[in-house]
Amino acid sequence: MPRPVFGPSPALVRALTRLLKPLIRLLIARGVTFPYLMNLVKRLYVAAAETSLASAATVSRLSIATGLQRKDINRIKSEPAPDVVIPEATSLGPRLIGIWLGDPAFRAKRGGARPLPRTTQTSKAGDPREKSFEDLVHTISTDVRPKVILEEWVRLGIVTIDKDDNVRLKSDAFVPEEGFDEKAYYLGRNVADHIATSVSNLLAEKEPLFERAVYYDRLTPDSIAYLRKRAREYAMTALVALNKDALKRADDDAGKTGADQRMALGIYYYDGPDEGVADKAPPKAKG
Repeated sequence: MPRPVFGPSPALVRALTRLLKPLIRLLIARGVTFPYLMNLVKRLYVAAAETSLASAATVSRLSIATGLQRKDINRIKSEPAPDVVIPEATSLGPRLIGIWLGDPAFRAKRGGARPLPRTTQTSKAGDPREKSFEDLVHTISTDVRPKVILEEWVRLGIVTIDKDDNVRLKSDAFVPEEGFDEKAYYLGRNVADHIATSVSNLLAEKEPLFERAVYYDRLTPDSIAYLRKRAREYAMTALVALNKDALKRADDDAGKTGADQRMALGIYYYDGPDEGVADKAPPKAKG
């Protein structure tokens, strides 16, 4: 258990300030007001405190842990939790893309996703020819119409259809190009996992999880354009390679006792003007 901390660390406050600034910019742009956000944060505080306190989570203890009034806690506990609905376009997407990139039946010989015919073709002897987009969707579910998935993926910019009527996966299709709800889903999932990794490492809850980044400033626009392109190439190579290994492991682990864990590798890239941020370098450890 981490030791009690009385008052927030100045370093943590600086980190929170920097972390929340872009999020608040998004909230203002999309009409999420401060009172609405506060009601949501209150619910999250109570839920986190209940998990931390476990069987000792009385209303009084929750009030002390969160700083919320007892009446707020009682109200929150009496209200139903909001529904969490995954956008339809993303419910099957990650798994389908993972199979397309990792399964030899759908992957190109030199790596990457092979262009797939829309529908399954058969030879004169009645044998199925190369795998199709229909086959890809049916590896996960036969209850979903491949046409519906395809139309939505075209709309979102995940795939294109070439002149030969083949479905082509775009190289950066891990996140849709269009569709605010779909992008918001990935914002919540990816950034939450990143923050959870940082929090776990800060609280020393278990063996440190991998979290690294490369930082450079004083760069010209030409250098930024070059590095942006190279970062995309390096990142996609790493993601596709790990996806291949993870897909095999997931298939091997299916049905095994204890197969209740998940993993995620996220890679982000950022560039922008140097705004003279004061905390570019981490503080040196005392000792």
